Amino acid sequence: MTAKKHPAADDAPLSFECELPDPPEKVWRALTEPELLAAWMMPNDMKPEAGKRFAFAGPDAPIECEVLEAEPGRLLRYSWRERPSADQLPAFDSPAFDSVVTFTLARTISGGTHLSIVHDGFVLAQQPVVAVAGAGCGLSLSARKNPTAANAPCMMLRAA
Repeated sequence: MTAKKHPAADDAPLSFECELPDPPEKVWRALTEPELLAAWMMPNDMKPEAGKRFAFAGPDAPIECEVLEAEPGRLLRYSWRERPSADQLPAFDSPAFDSVVTFTLARTISGGTHLSIVHDGFVLAQQPVVAVAGAGCGLSLSARKNPTAANAPCMMLRAA
């Protein structure tokens, strides 16, 4: 069996379900209060209100999110956008995806919580295009300390 590094846009959602002994109100707090969420996920500035933007402090760059739906104790859905940091060139072998994470909570007969987590809607995000500039010949004596040939290759990022 081969593990996929990243899901493709047409892959099935990542789904998880579990039964927790704690009531939905307590699970809701663990999903929406920044300090509690940071304890099991990542540091964040979450506000569980539809339309509110927040970010997780990802290992390389922030993960940008927006709350799409929030029904306290029942449903939380937010967008998930992970991008390379500004000082990193995009890794073409590990593309970025836009996706959606949905948490559904339901009270069990025993007073606990049935928690469903679905991560889906994977769409390949547009990556900056890397171009090599330079054609022709000339000499640039601009404000640089060292004169350089105008056709010397230089890397620049351009939004796609």
